[in-house]
Amino acid sequence: MLGSSPPFYRFYFIDLNRDKTAYLQALCEGRSDVEIINDDANSYLRTLLPTIQYHFFNRALCVLDPYGLHLDWDIIELAGKSRAVDLFLNFPVMDMNRNAIWRNPEKAPQDGIDRMNRFWGGGSWKQAAYAKSRQGTLFSFEPDDEKQSNSAIVAAFRERLNKVAGFEFVPEPMPMTNRRNAVIYYLFFARPSQ
Repeated sequence: MLGSSPPFYRFYFIDLNRDKTAYLQALCEGRSDVEIINDDANSYLRTLLPTIQYHFFNRALCVLDPYGLHLDWDIIELAGKSRAVDLFLNFPVMDMNRNAIWRNPEKAPQDGIDRMNRFWGGGSWKQAAYAKSRQGTLFSFEPDDEKQSNSAIVAAFRERLNKVAGFEFVPEPMPMTNRRNAVIYYLFFARPSQ
């Protein structure tokens, strides 16, 4: 990205980890077009993204690569509503499954549920993540909640990027796998109209 042609006007690299920002600082030494920020990206982007707006005649590419469920929905929504930001997002489905979307939703840790709510922008993810089982249990005629597939959750988030965040073009995301071929995240691309 740093060597792209035509070049970007300005680069902002934001990370909470001091070692990573120090490495980036050394890598980009002498460049006046690079700003490296050691901070919570949620906080910094709440200030930066409102300065990038279609009616200001500027554009941006925002790459969001959270370490899991550490991204707040309002950041994604700020980018979408700007009508000037193209977005790449690593959708951390593995972290979601480990910390919030459990087969038994009553046993999921509250911290994981809270982080999922912040990432999704509320609790509506539960409608995508769970559906009533088609059959009752042995001891009850009331069907249990049944965890849905990752693809159902991803499809609901894709729709949310379009209808809630305001991105006009949101193609199918790419599943990114580990060595064992397990999907660890989905790579979303979203772009406004224009």
